[in-house]
Amino acid sequence: MENEPMEKECVLYDRKCIDCGECLVCDLDSSKICDNCCACIDDGEDYRSLNILEFLERQEDTERFGKRKK
Repeated sequence: MENEPMEKECVLYDRKCIDCGECLVCDLDSSKICDNCCACIDDGEDYRSLNILEFLERQEDTERFGKRKK
């Protein structure tokens, strides 16, 4: 039981992986396998980043000077 491989979780549904292959299909062309070209990612909204130092500085300013008025 110690060397028994862990069961994979499905990345699309809330279940264990059943090796159906649905996660490998291209979102834009269901007749091809995904090649990670990222063409399905519109504007990178899920991949935007935040400069943590800038965030902390803004938070410190807010604490020191109060909220900015719009």
